Amino acid sequence: MFDGDKLLRVPGPTPVPSRVALASARPMLWHRSPEFVELFRRVESRLKALFETEGDVLIIAGSGTAAMESAVANLTSPGEEVVVLNGGKFGERWLELAHAFGAKPIELKYPYGQGVEPDALDRVLAQNPGAKVVYATQNESSTAVLNDIEALAKVARAHDALLVVDAVSSLGGAPLPMDAWGVDVVVTGSQKCLMLPPGLAFVGVSPRAWEKARASRGHRYYFDWSRYKKAAQNAESPYTSAVSLMYALDESLAMMEEEGKEARFERHRLMRAMVREGLRALGFTLFVEDRWASPTLTAATGGGVDPEALRKAVRKKTGVTFAGGQGDLKGKIFRIGHMGAATPLDMVTTLAAVEMGLAELGAPVAWGRGAGRALEVWKSWQ
Repeated sequence: MFDGDKLLRVPGPTPVPSRVALASARPMLWHRSPEFVELFRRVESRLKALFETEGDVLIIAGSGTAAMESAVANLTSPGEEVVVLNGGKFGERWLELAHAFGAKPIELKYPYGQGVEPDALDRVLAQNPGAKVVYATQNESSTAVLNDIEALAKVARAHDALLVVDAVSSLGGAPLPMDAWGVDVVVTGSQKCLMLPPGLAFVGVSPRAWEKARASRGHRYYFDWSRYKKAAQNAESPYTSAVSLMYALDESLAMMEEEGKEARFERHRLMRAMVREGLRALGFTLFVEDRWASPTLTAATGGGVDPEALRKAVRKKTGVTFAGGQGDLKGKIFRIGHMGAATPLDMVTTLAAVEMGLAELGAPVAWGRGAGRALEVWKSWQ
């Protein structure tokens, strides 16, 4: 087999378009120069449009977890009660961060493969009136669940609590209008729907969140939001900026603008439908019911094969890489990413790769059944 570029169909990092990769190769720029000021201002404006906020969007050199940590460091004081919604690996990460910063997390645990019910949050906040920050995950990429953030935000507001949302694997691929839904903090990273290499983190901060941050006694330095806000007034980062990634970000945001917000969301919904229906046609069991299904990745099991063996066979035979399960789901599911720089045609080839993997393992395959079903969905999509 031709040993060319591996095709990433994982929940991140995602493929980087050539336009974006070429932008990152531009000559290095001093991050205190007038030219960088122009770049920073343009990127900042485009990020606010992406977050759909009139508030601040902070740019941090780091991973998505850096943005998550900043949201705990700036909004919690030692000994303070906070609510953590935990239905997967990244809900667990909020929990671990809360413990690391000395908070007292009240865990609202919900089953893997399901979303959190707003009524459950309402009960927890009613029983714990001192908890004024809620940490949630929009797209739990360990399970492929998309939570109803709009409904959760209404509940949090009713209890005068801040809602902080991990949108690392969803912002840009699923609706999250920060101001319209009343979300106080949104964090994300560069290597998912934004079509960039890893290395940049972003934090949208509402006026209510700024008030809480100013009153917080939590310890922080590199992740101190006030340093980023002050530096941004001069179109700078408080520390050395990831200049090459800023070039790339400018280009990726331009591409997203060219496609248009609604067209982008529709493309992700179409890819979700193609993959889910294609896998069903091949005899797989979807891990998440339609109600909670993520538009950016799909998790499945079954098909008469071991998920880990299937992943290895697909990668060896076709060069396509899928992700396995995490934590308690390790070895039990496989996950297909369909976010960022991915197209409906990519989903047809992805399902063809699944068929090749099944055949490699000796499983019976009706050739074209999965890919063909995806094509039918695409043809009929309205």
